[in-house]
Amino acid sequence: MKFSISSSELLKQLQIAVGTISSNPSSAIMEGFLFSIQDSILTISATDNETAISTEMDVMADFNGKVAIPGKILMDTLKALPSQPITFQIDDSNFGIEITSAYGKYKLAGENGADFPAIPTPDDVEAVSLSGLALLQGISKTIFATSTDDLRPAMMGVYFQIDLNKISMVATDAHKLVRYVCTDITSMVSSSFIIPKKALNLLKTVVPSDAEVTLSFNKSYAFFTFNKIKMVCRLIDNKYPDYNAVIPVDNPLSVQISRNDFQNSLKRIAIYANKTTNQVVLNITKGSMTVSAQDLDFSNEATEQLPCNYDGSPLVIAFNAKFMAEMLGVLDSDEVLLELSTPSRAGLMFPSEQKEGTDILMLVMPVMLSN
Repeated sequence: MKFSISSSELLKQLQIAVGTISSNPSSAIMEGFLFSIQDSILTISATDNETAISTEMDVMADFNGKVAIPGKILMDTLKALPSQPITFQIDDSNFGIEITSAYGKYKLAGENGADFPAIPTPDDVEAVSLSGLALLQGISKTIFATSTDDLRPAMMGVYFQIDLNKISMVATDAHKLVRYVCTDITSMVSSSFIIPKKALNLLKTVVPSDAEVTLSFNKSYAFFTFNKIKMVCRLIDNKYPDYNAVIPVDNPLSVQISRNDFQNSLKRIAIYANKTTNQVVLNITKGSMTVSAQDLDFSNEATEQLPCNYDGSPLVIAFNAKFMAEMLGVLDSDEVLLELSTPSRAGLMFPSEQKEGTDILMLVMPVMLSN
């Protein structure tokens, strides 16, 4: 098998697929890429048996075939070459690979492409369409709230809930929760599933914001298709907790405050907080919020005062500064709304103005006030 291709274009496609290659693969063949040629179209695939990416490009080829090529040596070679046409010659008897460039020849050992792990294909699937921008925004606004607790596998991914004309993306680690709702989708189905964090991090790096993404799914896998790229990931096979049960519905106290000022204040005050709890105390009165923290073990203490829009009864409530700052960091409105009730009930955070076609809610559990 022989084919010619642009070195820079090939490297670009490899960099899309390489994110799925595990640092500790279960077999040597999974350290590289599967090259499959059919009718002068090269399909490049990589997988870790949980997530796989395939991407296509046109090549000049003499006939069809496939070969597994070691990933690191191939990418290192391409990175060291200036952009130019290169030719691959594969020995069909032993899968030896010879790469020819304007500078010389490079030989490496390939493997039989038939031994490469099979990549799942869409079977008995339902599908929805959404914009790349909507998908990227949903991922970026939820993924930080996923859990790292192996004992709670369902919470180690983002919960996708599709209900005809809208899609909700939910993430929680039991301390904070984010729900992002988008109505910019085309769908005739109602379903739900959990996508692992790794797959969503990969999507963040490869989905263009201007692409139209088709999301297909069955009981075991989710398939993302956009441009000439296909990605498949195994779903988390667990029941997601009833997140609606923890969202308080009666929050009579409402605070409106500058998002940037609040976030920067939390970052400064957190320096003086107890490093175990990261507790900051919000003392909210009419027109003013006092942000304070102390670490009694080291006699550290800090206080700042911020203007806010608040007409309710005085309230003193404590939160984890790290969680609050994370949430403020992914919101992009100039001001945020805090909806509160008592020092022991969860607080809700919203952008002061929701963007058209989207709705975002963030929940953070309070920290027990230390006396």
